[in-house]
Amino acid sequence: MQSYDTLVEALEDLNKKGYTLDFNLANDALICHQPALQLRPEQFHITDVFRFEGMSNPDDSSILYAIESTDGQKGTFVSAYGTYADEVSNEMMEKLKIH
Repeated sequence: MQSYDTLVEALEDLNKKGYTLDFNLANDALICHQPALQLRPEQFHITDVFRFEGMSNPDDSSILYAIESTDGQKGTFVSAYGTYADEVSNEMMEKLKIH
């Protein structure tokens, strides 16, 4: 499994590997604005997950998801975790759960 020292380093390397789309979280889907794309939980797979701890502030912690849609489109999604994590539907929460 690949590991990275920083979130920026991980994003740059994943971009080189074809993960070029930038996903954001909606309540029940991942959305990308360029190109316009919406993926419901059954329409994507998480191919890798990376955790980053805030160096000076634990509130700066984040999780980077490498995402691939069922039709082969690749991108990343960065989420805070802990007290400031985004609210999502139960279905999306289950999909993004790290086992």
